[in-house]
Amino acid sequence: MLKLFNTLTGRKDVFEPIEPNKVRMYVCGVTVYDYCHIGHARSALVFDVMRRYLEYSGYHVEFVKNFTDVDDKIIKRAHEQGVACEAVTQKFIQAYHDDMGKLGVRQASIEPKATEHMAEIIELTRTLLKKGLAYQVDGDVYFDVAKYPEYGRLSKRRLDDLQAGARVDVDERKHHPMDFALWKSAKTGEPSWPSPWGPGRPGWHIECSAMSIKHLGETFDIHGGGMDLIFPHHENEIAQSCGATGKEFARYWIHNGFVQINKEKMSKSLGNFFTIREIFEQSEWSEEVTGEILRYFLLSTHYHGPLDFSDQALAEAKSALNGFYDLFGRLAEPGGNAMPDQGLDRSIDRCRATFRAAMDDDLNTPAAIAALQVLRSDANKLFGNDLSTKERQRVREKFQSLGNSLGLFQMDLDKKWQFKKEIVGSGTLQAGAATMTGIGTVFTPLSDALIETKVTERNEARRNKDFIQADEIRKYLADHGIIIEDKPDGTSRWKR
Repeated sequence: MLKLFNTLTGRKDVFEPIEPNKVRMYVCGVTVYDYCHIGHARSALVFDVMRRYLEYSGYHVEFVKNFTDVDDKIIKRAHEQGVACEAVTQKFIQAYHDDMGKLGVRQASIEPKATEHMAEIIELTRTLLKKGLAYQVDGDVYFDVAKYPEYGRLSKRRLDDLQAGARVDVDERKHHPMDFALWKSAKTGEPSWPSPWGPGRPGWHIECSAMSIKHLGETFDIHGGGMDLIFPHHENEIAQSCGATGKEFARYWIHNGFVQINKEKMSKSLGNFFTIREIFEQSEWSEEVTGEILRYFLLSTHYHGPLDFSDQALAEAKSALNGFYDLFGRLAEPGGNAMPDQGLDRSIDRCRATFRAAMDDDLNTPAAIAALQVLRSDANKLFGNDLSTKERQRVREKFQSLGNSLGLFQMDLDKKWQFKKEIVGSGTLQAGAATMTGIGTVFTPLSDALIETKVTERNEARRNKDFIQADEIRKYLADHGIIIEDKPDGTSRWKR
């Protein structure tokens, strides 16, 4: 039974969709004026996993995620570059798809743009005016928060205590400081659209209400986004949507936590602000981080809490993921003729049950990954029983099946390793300098003699119970593409 932490109720609620076997979900997307940062990646990944797990659980998911393509920041960027706003938004929508594609984030079922929904935005604003929940000042239209008694129920704030917050302009014409713009009158040099109140453009909040209602209906199941959107954005969405329709807007409000950099809040002013592209392209990371490694790292912390981004955390994710793919490589080899192992059956059943229990508990991805790590350990131990080819395939399929709901372990082994030639200063190819790029590793092949020496040193360390030294040697060999297989009799064998 799936439970999700609902910001609206402040507790974990049993998930019950409006329609059986169907989920309608809306997630606030990005404002497309710049490249996406690691915070955007976390939010996109959280709701990608939510969608995947709902589908794994048998639901059909209608997933809508918007692009805000008219905004002050977009207009400013267009003016700075001397181009049309459309040129800016098209560039960064494509960049968003490129970046998220590297992380394995699937595109939404529908990805609406604000500029394509002006008719719906104007009609929703007109409805609020007719109901007396909004008022017009010159060419601007504002929502009157005092006319909506339940304002503040999502963020648990009282109207009397609220002050003008993010994206709220101080305007003496407003009835209350927290009244927010539904429609903004046109300014010189800005894009505008005709309306009953004169030319202008929509406010930020009204866009999401209009788009979600059009594509998902007046009431739908899940509305998601980052915690920074709880107030004022999602609070205002509830007020204007419920005010206009007289119905509940979304039943479950899900919010992911913030990203910290080395335990400090990520911000440009602190110089610790990283875009997704920088993580893949910067020299200290580019040869070590793949999309799947970054995804594994982002899932290693529960989505509701803060996530600390650091080099060490990335390295740990890389090592853990390589451990899984080392196992998958062994599972791909021909098996023996041993009878089916009941211990394997128990391990698979235990993993599946633990995995489902973790994910049903508010998408606890760290606990779900831990269940997969236990199955990996069990499978490694069972190799001494000479697993049959069929059983090896069964284990690999279970990792792929459960991993798919996390977006992990889907890479084919024949695509995992790629070869590239390394060009040296003279422009000629250095003999034997082919560089192998693996799942987050770059290495030059070691000679057989050096590998044998390292394996002997590791065996000696194990006999002396110096497990730290043994692990360091194993990691060194793994970083150079060498897989070590420990046999029950205490000896080891290796392969590239």
